[in-house]
Amino acid sequence: MPILVLLLLLLNVMQVDAQCKLTNTAFESGEEIKYDLYMNLGIFNARAGRGLLSVTEANYRGDDAYKLVMMFNTSGLAGNIYSVNDTLTSFVDKSLRPLLFTKEAAEGKDYSVDRQSYTYEGDKVKIRSFRVRNGKEQFDEVNTLEHCTYDYLSVLPYIRNLDYTGMQTGDRLHIHFIAGKKPVNMYVNYDGISKVKANNGKKYEVINITLTILDDAFEDQKKALKASLTNDENRIPVIIDTTLKFGAIRAVLKSASGTRNP
Repeated sequence: MPILVLLLLLLNVMQVDAQCKLTNTAFESGEEIKYDLYMNLGIFNARAGRGLLSVTEANYRGDDAYKLVMMFNTSGLAGNIYSVNDTLTSFVDKSLRPLLFTKEAAEGKDYSVDRQSYTYEGDKVKIRSFRVRNGKEQFDEVNTLEHCTYDYLSVLPYIRNLDYTGMQTGDRLHIHFIAGKKPVNMYVNYDGISKVKANNGKKYEVINITLTILDDAFEDQKKALKASLTNDENRIPVIIDTTLKFGAIRAVLKSASGTRNP
């Protein structure tokens, strides 16, 4: 898409705090991370464009919040073969609970807008999901759930703030996820520590994770998304791999500024 390894380990599956409130230590307002994009469409595998992840302070319905924006824009030959111009926006409160998610996606010849808004009532969360594709409404539905639920972007601050200390390869964390209008299951799988080189010329020790998202939008649901996070307090995503039905996109860190921790 943060901070707790929730200490309930049963059959190697850890559970999430029902109160949905976590402590952020990984990022702050002003953070800006730039990426080079690479696209793999089978016979075509090359640099494809630019990506950006930014965090700013925001006011959401009178309350202090973080606004996260992630953008992916293809260009050049890759953009001519299959254009992707996506903007994902997420508002989360200071306890990292999702408040609002929107996605504007121009992919190929299609243009769609997704919106998910969250309302918390006691131990329940009400999520209204809405989608318009190519000018036609696809759905407008409400789910009332009894557990924390994350979307495509709010899950990122969550995984950046997890405490991976003591985790072993194969350990996984079960969380709930909203994909379009469907509540689905997601697993954060711990894949160990390694070193990678980013496009800024630096080498980083990273924590490798994969996200299993049980949704048909992903060609490989077991590895719908892979991420390598710096093994430090910032948990900066150095590499992000996403596998979709049309192909795969890799984002590789080019620069990072405004990080919370030195």
